[in-house]
Amino acid sequence: MDNAAQQAEFVRLFSANQRRIQTFILTLLPDRDQAQDVMQNTSVVLWQKFESFEPGTDFTAWAFRIARLEVLSLVRRHGRGRLVFDESMCNELADEVTQRDAVSDTRLRALQGCVEKLSVVDRDLLQRRYEQGATIKAVAEAVGRPLEGMYKAMRRIHRTLFECTQRQLSAEDSVSFKNVR
Repeated sequence: MDNAAQQAEFVRLFSANQRRIQTFILTLLPDRDQAQDVMQNTSVVLWQKFESFEPGTDFTAWAFRIARLEVLSLVRRHGRGRLVFDESMCNELADEVTQRDAVSDTRLRALQGCVEKLSVVDRDLLQRRYEQGATIKAVAEAVGRPLEGMYKAMRRIHRTLFECTQRQLSAEDSVSFKNVR
């Protein structure tokens, strides 16, 4: 990959994951100023080490590992300050956040797959309803449906998505369990 393509790929991946990395750091450091400093340091290290990132692997997991090291570096430099967790607590929190992030990704993929299975009409209603600033009343008026009918349609869509997502997650769990045996 040439330098321009590598820069573009870094910017794409970093931009898509910046908020998650920041949230991860804030989970480990209750002091916002310290967290911001660590985020800046992490960003620099991510950029400097990006050539060692293996394309096709999980950028977020890689970034979390680097962020964790930056947090631990700050903890070691500042000792056991009032607003800094000790190293073992940081490691426990980092493990917990990393695990929850993976679960959230799995749930999001399942939901996205279920949204794709909706009819074109239902996907359109869902998209209209969750546009910024949209209300059920405005959507009902835009599509020419009575308000009560719109509420019923949204309840049905939500129930369909919930049930589909639960089935997908359950199916993935059973496949994972079979692979462990």
